[in-house]
Amino acid sequence: MSRQSNRTTDSKKMNAELFTLTYGALVTQLCKDYENDEEVNKQLDKMGYNIGVRLIEDFLARSNVGRCQDFRETADVIAKNAFKMYLGITPSVTNWSPAGDEFSLILESNPLVDFVELPDNHNTLVYSNLLCGVLRGALEMVQMAVDVKFVQDTLRGDGVTEIRMKFIKRIEENLPAGDE
Repeated sequence: MSRQSNRTTDSKKMNAELFTLTYGALVTQLCKDYENDEEVNKQLDKMGYNIGVRLIEDFLARSNVGRCQDFRETADVIAKNAFKMYLGITPSVTNWSPAGDEFSLILESNPLVDFVELPDNHNTLVYSNLLCGVLRGALEMVQMAVDVKFVQDTLRGDGVTEIRMKFIKRIEENLPAGDE
């Protein structure tokens, strides 16, 4: 019995490491293809956005999570369910703004940056910017416009990785006339 459990654990670890290395190869190729870090950051965000637009359907089907009532509940679902399901981590939700429209996700560890050191000539590269795009794309599909950005990053010597999310507006569904 324990032997089967070990294989499952080993398989998950291997899959996580393969994902991390593949992501690293993607970022490396983008750095070769684009002239500066800002363009690479834009491409990572765009790729993440396209992933998020598709990933939300899988998340909703697998998680059995209903519609969130407010931005605080959305933050909890993102941290406790989505990050756990897809990256195997549970960030903490902190630093709420007084208006309740902005918060931080603190990642004690970021699986995307395992085995990574940023070269000195890429000091403005936001290596995990794909995550910002994923969050933005997924939330847009559930009618929430948000601004997502990295504030701190362990790759830059910070103690933790911090993703800041700001609610911009609820997107009204554009239903064809007569379908209300």
